[in-house]
Amino acid sequence: MAFDEGLAERIRARLGTGPSVSEKRMSGGLAFLYAGNMLVGVIGDELMVRVGPDANDEARARPGTRPFDFTGRPMRGWAVVDASALTEDDALAEWVDQGHVFAAGLPPK
Repeated sequence: MAFDEGLAERIRARLGTGPSVSEKRMSGGLAFLYAGNMLVGVIGDELMVRVGPDANDEARARPGTRPFDFTGRPMRGWAVVDASALTEDDALAEWVDQGHVFAAGLPPK
């Protein structure tokens, strides 16, 4: 499955560049990492966000979200955001920032 390059570019613009930010192609999509920890990813035209277990329920209650269920078992601490909820740059920025804050709080890999 291909990923939305336009969405990836918007994420790149939000994250900027730096030695701790990297990208990795994974499962037909693109993952963005901070210090080796995934913070967001793009699969198709959807955004996967690592929100952490404490923010799981709140994130999934937001419009346009659903559980991240890649293997048949929903992953706690992750949310998938539909493209329709990402049309505004501010909405995308909130999600990317949330994933970034969580990943930055993890030990580097």
